[in-house]
Amino acid sequence: MGTRVGGKYKVTKKLGSGSFGEIYLGLHVTTAEEAAIKLEGIRTEHQQLLYEAKVIRYLRGGVGIPELLWCGTEADFNVMIIELLGPSLEDLFNYCHRKFSLKTVLMIGEQMLSRLEYIHSKGFIHRDVKPDNFLMGANQKSHQVYIIDFGLSKRFIDPRTSMHIPYRNGKSLTGTARYASINTHLGIEQGRRDDLEGLAYVLLYFLRGQLPWQGMQAFNQKDKYHKICVKKQNISVRELCKGVPEEIGTFLCYCRNLKFDESPNYSYCRKLLRAVFEKNEFTLDYIYDWTKKQSGSTNPLPKNQEALPEDSSRQPQPSGGDKTEGEKREKLEKDVKEPPRAPRQDVEPPLVKDMKDVKVMSKKLPTTPLPSQLSSKVDKDGQCQQQ
Repeated sequence: MGTRVGGKYKVTKKLGSGSFGEIYLGLHVTTAEEAAIKLEGIRTEHQQLLYEAKVIRYLRGGVGIPELLWCGTEADFNVMIIELLGPSLEDLFNYCHRKFSLKTVLMIGEQMLSRLEYIHSKGFIHRDVKPDNFLMGANQKSHQVYIIDFGLSKRFIDPRTSMHIPYRNGKSLTGTARYASINTHLGIEQGRRDDLEGLAYVLLYFLRGQLPWQGMQAFNQKDKYHKICVKKQNISVRELCKGVPEEIGTFLCYCRNLKFDESPNYSYCRKLLRAVFEKNEFTLDYIYDWTKKQSGSTNPLPKNQEALPEDSSRQPQPSGGDKTEGEKREKLEKDVKEPPRAPRQDVEPPLVKDMKDVKVMSKKLPTTPLPSQLSSKVDKDGQCQQQ
């Protein structure tokens, strides 16, 4: 492959690499606009890049969805070119010495929730929710959270029948073990609830600095996954959420209590996060921990260098007899039909202009508990219960 791809972008320096390919900085040959060029060898056993591009094209127009500039095959590579974004939340977490303030976690947390809600509204689940897969925007969009890496995403609504995919057991773990839901560990087909449970673990990771099942010693990967699962099952929600607002524990319990095909009440989840924001009298100014740190430091913000992190917990689509999850990539691609292009929203709609508005906004939310939705609490032993 030459130094130009897509006929318009010049390949410059390498930004990162991982088990699924490499990513380079690209420059538009006429406008000098920067872009991210993602490459995958055409002989890669489990190819994902062109499928990912189809999903991004399907999701285009949503806030926090990267703009797809070009995709195709050149020489020995599958190529996807997207707008250049800023650092990942994992990069920024390290930049801030692995501790985020409650205010920062709430501001990014609600945006992450909105990204998942949008993806779900289009009939997809992400299946790899983790800090590495949420990036901040660049330049004028540096306040906005983006979601990336749709290589493991999957339709949960069958486009032919408009029905939810069936409940199944015996699935291999797809995603990242650290943030995987308990049901994912147990081999149950993933749904919307599993994305949200993963988000709950990400929020706890940011607030605690680490999760209790990190760094567990094991003989092999299978043994490690088992130990992580056992730890998640055995630790009480009260212990897991010690020192963090109780609403985070309520959010986790709510996600765990959702039925497989149940539509989450995103407004309720959002209300939980906003309640913490209101109690602490925070101002929604999009001034994050790294913003304050950068303003008083000569150290630059981290670059987006881990868009393709090497992650032994990330699993490709299995091949063979698992028809629902391991179908051939060509079949998956056919499932992604391109909709009419939606107008692109470049600015994140303000969550609230002032946190005193939360009381007014909350009046629009359901006041009558819904089955397995508004009634998730923590019992006297610190475990999730339903009323």
